[in-house]
Amino acid sequence: MPVLAQIVENKIIAIIRGANPTDVIHIVEALYEGGIRLLEITMNSAEPLVVIEQVADKLGDKMVIGAGTVLDANMARDAVRAGARFILSPILDEEVINATKSLGIVSIPGAYTATEIYKAHKAGADIIKVFPATSPSYLKDIAGPLPQIPLLPTGGITLDNVRDYKRAGAIGFGIGSSLVDTKQEITAQYLSKLRDTAQKFVHAINL
Repeated sequence: MPVLAQIVENKIIAIIRGANPTDVIHIVEALYEGGIRLLEITMNSAEPLVVIEQVADKLGDKMVIGAGTVLDANMARDAVRAGARFILSPILDEEVINATKSLGIVSIPGAYTATEIYKAHKAGADIIKVFPATSPSYLKDIAGPLPQIPLLPTGGITLDNVRDYKRAGAIGFGIGSSLVDTKQEITAQYLSKLRDTAQKFVHAINL
């Protein structure tokens, strides 16, 4: 199945930011066991290219791995070489979109206003990451006049509001610390809790 279709089908992109590189495989395995199939490793984490490569080698047949916090075209190219299959940014940069699409990779730039979102879509982005996601009502307001643009809210998505964002028109969700809290010690107990939380998120969006 194409990557874009897998994102639309599975919806939840688990964001791993700032984890110890030696812990990432354990985190990803727990997420997989909890039903998560989409993963974002941010480029402002420790050794992100090494981590992307390691995760792609070990779990690339089970998880779709993307690179996040991509700020320029060279960073996008490096991430794709390491094994990233989609590219996310917190910003709208047309050079990043162009570089990503030229490599045949799914482009998910960040935008907030209606003008930015439309500009990103017109530049060739596949999905627009609405960042920061301030409220479901804001997403609904954006989706109303721009129903043709796939929106992926990111930042502030929790178990309490994820269904509201889905009803507002989100085609997917970038979920960070409310799912993967890398400030916690990565123990067996934490990984068990992570599996449970992942299951709850998957259940919530499928209700």
